[in-house]
Amino acid sequence: MNILSGKEKTYQAWYGITEEDLKAGNRRINYAGTEKPGDPYDNETDNYKQDHYQFFWNYRPGNAWNINTALFWTRGKGYYEQYKAEEDYAKYNINRPGSSDFIRRLWLDNDYYGSTFSVQRQGNNARFTAGGLVARYKGRHFGEITWASNGMPDPVHRWYDLDANKTDISFYIKEEKTFRQWFNLFADIQFRPVKYQINGFRDNPALEVKNNWNFINPKAGISYIRNNWKTYVSFAVANKEPNRDDFEAGKNQQPKPERLFDTELGIEKNGKKYSWSVVFYNMRYKDQLVLNGQINDVGAYTRINIPNSQRTGVELSGQWKPVSEFRINATLALSKNKVKNFTEYIDDYDNGGQKLNQYKSTDIAYSPSVVASAEATWVPVKNFSIAFPAKYVSKQHLDNTGNEARVLSAFYVQDCRLNYSFKTAKAGEWKLIVAVNNLFGRKYEPNGYTYNYIYGGELVVNNYYFPMAGTNWMAGVNIKL
Repeated sequence: MNILSGKEKTYQAWYGITEEDLKAGNRRINYAGTEKPGDPYDNETDNYKQDHYQFFWNYRPGNAWNINTALFWTRGKGYYEQYKAEEDYAKYNINRPGSSDFIRRLWLDNDYYGSTFSVQRQGNNARFTAGGLVARYKGRHFGEITWASNGMPDPVHRWYDLDANKTDISFYIKEEKTFRQWFNLFADIQFRPVKYQINGFRDNPALEVKNNWNFINPKAGISYIRNNWKTYVSFAVANKEPNRDDFEAGKNQQPKPERLFDTELGIEKNGKKYSWSVVFYNMRYKDQLVLNGQINDVGAYTRINIPNSQRTGVELSGQWKPVSEFRINATLALSKNKVKNFTEYIDDYDNGGQKLNQYKSTDIAYSPSVVASAEATWVPVKNFSIAFPAKYVSKQHLDNTGNEARVLSAFYVQDCRLNYSFKTAKAGEWKLIVAVNNLFGRKYEPNGYTYNYIYGGELVVNNYYFPMAGTNWMAGVNIKL
C-alpha cells in the first residue's frame, strides 16, 4: 500500500510575455497581479494539495497464471487567487450597482477513484492478457470573492458552484503468439465506455452537458525477430473524447470525439557495441480538436473539430558503446504535420463579428518538423558518471495558418548531469545528483500563443512567449534504506 501527499504554492506566470518585451530583453517580466493599481498584487498564486492512496494485490496461482489488481483514490483540493480591477458587481452575482476591484479564488475540489485489473496466461508460444479500468472522477468547481475595494455584503461570497463528473470504464483482451520460431503476431481490442455529466460552466452556468460514448480501439501487428534483427508492422485505431473545456462551445457547437488511424513500420538491429532502430509512421486524424480563433456563446476561444489532418514521419534512434565506461545515445525525428481545409476566424473590431480565412493545407500548430536529442555518458571511476544531454527542436507555428509572423524559433539546449552513488552498511544506498541545465545560457522559448484581430483596417498580431531560464542548477540526494 502506498500513501503519497503533496502541497504546493506556486506564483502564477501563465500569461507569458509579449513579443515586444521579448525583443527588448524583458524576459523575466510577469504580468500576473498587475491589474492592481501601484505595486502588483503579491499573492497571485496557485494553491493545491493532493493525496494519493494506492493498494496493490498480485497473485500467481500457478506458473502460467498471473493476476494483478489495484485500487486507488486521489483526493485533491485547491484554488488560484487573482486580483481583478474595475469589474461590475453583477458579474459576480452581487446585488449591488456599480463596479469594484476584487480578490477572487477559483476552486477545484476533486476525487478520482477506481480500480485497474488484469489476468495473464503464459503458454509455450502464446500469451493471453485480459484486463481493464473502472474509474470515476468528481470535480466540484466553485468561485469565491474574498475582498472588494468598494465593499461586499458577506465576508466571503460564492458566485458559482458547479459540478463535473466523468465515468471511465475500459475492458481489453490481448493475444500474442509466436509461430515458426521467428514470427510474433499480436492483436488486442479495447472497449471503452465514457460518460460525461457537466452541470454548467463558470461563464455559462446554464449549459449542461450529458454525453455517452462507446469507443472500440483495435490494434494488430506482426514482427519478425532473427539474428539480432527485428522488423514489425502494426495498425491501430484510437478514439478520444473531448476535454471538459471543449464542451463550453455552446449548445450548437458541441465537439465530437477525435479518431486516429495509426500505421507503423519499424526495423531494429542490436549488436554487442551498438544498436539502432528506424520507425516510419503515418497518423491520420478525423475530427482532431484544434484552436482556430472561433469564439463560443460566451466569447471564449475553444477547440473545434477539423475534418482531416495528418502526421507522417520517421523516428531514428541509436546507441554506441565502444567501451564499458562510455556510451552515446541519440534520437532524430523528422515529420510532416498538415491540416487540410482549415478555416481561421479573426475578430473584426472595425465591422463587428469575425472574418474568415480559408487554407487548403497548412502546418499543425506546435508541431516541429525536426526534433533531435543526444546524450554522451562517461564513467571515469566506479560509481561516478558524467552525462551531457542535449536537445534540438526546429521552428514551430503558434497557430494552424502557417503564418511566418506567428512562430516559435528553433532552439538547442545543452545540459550536464553528475551522479555519484555509494552504499553503507547502516545508512543504505545513497545517490548524489548535480544537474546544470542550459549549460551555455541559451535564450529560448519552447511555448507560446497568439491572438490576432483587425483594428483600424489592419491586422494586429499579438504573440506571447514563455521564456525559459538561463543557466540553472539543481542538486539532490536519493536515499534507499
